[in-house]
Amino acid sequence: MTADGFMSTQSPHVSERRHSGCGWEAVPLPGLGGCQTGRMEEREFGRSGQHASVIGLGTWQLGADWGEVEDKDARQVLEAAAESGVTFFDTADVYGDGRSEQTVAAFLHGRPDLHVLVATKMGRRVEQVPQNYVLDNFRDWNDRSRRNLGVDRIDLVQLHCPPTPVYSSDEVFDALDTLVAEERIAAYGVSVETCAEALTAMARPNVASVQIILNPFRTKPLREVLPAAREAGVGIIARVPLASGLLSGRYTKDTVFGADDHRTYNRHGEAFDQGETFSGVDFATGVEAAAEFTSLAPEGFTPAQLALAWIAQQPGVTTVIPGARSAAQARANATVTHLPRLSQDTLDAIGDLYDRRIKDQVESRW
Repeated sequence: MTADGFMSTQSPHVSERRHSGCGWEAVPLPGLGGCQTGRMEEREFGRSGQHASVIGLGTWQLGADWGEVEDKDARQVLEAAAESGVTFFDTADVYGDGRSEQTVAAFLHGRPDLHVLVATKMGRRVEQVPQNYVLDNFRDWNDRSRRNLGVDRIDLVQLHCPPTPVYSSDEVFDALDTLVAEERIAAYGVSVETCAEALTAMARPNVASVQIILNPFRTKPLREVLPAAREAGVGIIARVPLASGLLSGRYTKDTVFGADDHRTYNRHGEAFDQGETFSGVDFATGVEAAAEFTSLAPEGFTPAQLALAWIAQQPGVTTVIPGARSAAQARANATVTHLPRLSQDTLDAIGDLYDRRIKDQVESRW
């Protein structure tokens, strides 16, 4: 431990493995002494050389904004994901105001046998104006996240859906390059709201990844972002893969969420971008469309697994980051990699559903 409170060595959780498989077949995870028992394909972030399991774990729900989660339940989710072969955890400094980062750190500290790439995000704890995206603030935010995560250098840091002008600022990306040069971070990427923001960011030569909403109710990135990412060697992290649970098929028009759940308080974009809640789809429309989506699930697939498989099967996707509120959910998400490829008929039916029911609500906005 150094005098400023950071670990004196690089995080032991950074994977040294180098699987570059591009197929849909699962591959073993070697050298983990039997502790990480799952088998899962890993894909590469081309520019950085880092690797992530095709199904990762989003940890927003372990911090806040989805209702309360007990510490023991959070640990069980992380344990189930890791032992199912998940090697990519996504968090952010704003999730529970650091609780999510701290929860991930506590779990990994107790499991030094695991090899997990940890990505966090920064920027949403301050007023959202471009003037706040400067090197001094980046260093302060990075210091806090390194303390929360208990590491000297963070594997991957992402700008957390900043104001659109930030993506066009030379100074911003020079500052991020400085964080790499100072060995505060190993690589950086961006989390975006729109396809246009993603394309602007990918033009920067050192952007390793783009995190974007991608699911059967948000398909525009398939046409506008993923081909450009493949060409540039930029990793794609697909977030909100279940459209805030809509694609699980469990909700009806009468479903009520808690007051502390963003599916209540941000349904119309009251707190942050509306697209983060139900992918921007009107809830009543989404429930009806989700019922039809459920009917498309092949034998052996749950609706949630169908959604995850659809995303993971898209060329250019590096990792998909569903959240989970229970160990059972985390395991079910991970088993997607063992299910058969979706048929072209199923893919076509999902595309038709989007065109008929969803496209007019979201295509022009994001």
